[in-house]
Amino acid sequence: MDLVYKDRDRLNVLILRERELFARRTKLSMVAFGESRQALLGGVPMSWMAKWSGGYPLFFDTARGSQITDVDGNTYVDFCLGDSGAMAGHSPESTINAVMERIQVHGGVTTMLPTLDSIRAARALKERFPLPLWQFTLSATDANRFALRFARQFTGRKKVLVFSYCYHGTVDESFIVLKDGVPVSRSGNVGPAIDPTMTSEVVEFNDIEAVKNVLRSNTCAAVLTEPALTNIGIVLPEDGFHEELRKICTETGTLLIIDETHTFSAGYGGATGLFGLAPDIITIGKSIGGGIPVGAYGVSESIGSRLIADEEVDLVDTGGVGGTLAGNALSVAAVATTLNSVFTKEAFSKMIELAINFEAGVQEAFENYNAPFCVTRLGARVEYRFTPEAPKNGGESAAVGDEMLDEYFHLYCVNRGVLMTPFHNMALMSPSTSQADVDVHTEIFNDAVSELF
Repeated sequence: MDLVYKDRDRLNVLILRERELFARRTKLSMVAFGESRQALLGGVPMSWMAKWSGGYPLFFDTARGSQITDVDGNTYVDFCLGDSGAMAGHSPESTINAVMERIQVHGGVTTMLPTLDSIRAARALKERFPLPLWQFTLSATDANRFALRFARQFTGRKKVLVFSYCYHGTVDESFIVLKDGVPVSRSGNVGPAIDPTMTSEVVEFNDIEAVKNVLRSNTCAAVLTEPALTNIGIVLPEDGFHEELRKICTETGTLLIIDETHTFSAGYGGATGLFGLAPDIITIGKSIGGGIPVGAYGVSESIGSRLIADEEVDLVDTGGVGGTLAGNALSVAAVATTLNSVFTKEAFSKMIELAINFEAGVQEAFENYNAPFCVTRLGARVEYRFTPEAPKNGGESAAVGDEMLDEYFHLYCVNRGVLMTPFHNMALMSPSTSQADVDVHTEIFNDAVSELF
């Protein structure tokens, strides 16, 4: 790979310096990580938590609003926000009050019975997204799994079309990429039950002609996609892409599933509203519960009525859709309040304005030092890539990945009190994020770029 930044010796010296500073500032986290490896697989309660620069993750003590304090007493402006799970800010007051009322006043977190909050939560989703019928899961991954089951049942087809380097949680069908134009299982795919090339078709995002060629074979039950790719850098749709995608799905009887889990950052109605999309199914999760685990899926009236009427479908017992804890009273109470009281139109306006300012600060740093990098924004979400032009698809974005620069920028920021998303160079605004938070990042980021050039 031809790396854009050439001075690797300088970069290596800077990384070593930042690693040493990280170790000095986070001694108690280092000790905790040593202890955790005696009881937790990989030293963490969930494997992804190990992916932090510096050799070990921070162990946090408190989190409120847009700030996190670790066990060493270091406080950070948090632009990671749980990789979108805490986009509402950490412990938003109205959500916490609703959760505590559910527990302390009403009792019963899991009863296998619906609550009135579930109606409020579904109506809040219905008001934002153009689909009328909703159910809840414990994660967006489950929502995507169930949506694919519905699509296969509804169409009688087996395969699904996804885009190379897409992200839909741990959905088996999505772990497929193009390598030199050939579909292959994505590198690192753990113990797949079946080779994803047998279950899935894959093309590059924004390549509508490739989409048409695949769908006209009439073997795909659904296209599963984010409105914009978000986990391989932000890759925005080109003009006309979504319109043509909707047309070819309709022409071929293929269901269009839009995953709004990350792209909900685009605005009050997510990227579906921003781009004027008309999906058959929407999946979403993470942020809508204000930090409480939850996911959801919405379907059109025609899909819902056909599924309910289908005598071969078991939706009320062991048909592979659902879960004992899904739709629990705690989760739906959190969703109803978070959507209605935290993610208001006014909150999104503020978040997007802050993201615009964040983006401008990053762009200014690149221009100040003639850095051949780029920055992209989707609503309240901002991401930079180490290439002069924004990638047009997942393959292009993956090809310009630079792990050394990733480590440098992450460590530089965290050592000076700013937490970025560990999986990629993404910053997310919350309703509690302030202009002062953005200004802190702008100053630190400018200094980080200056030391490279």
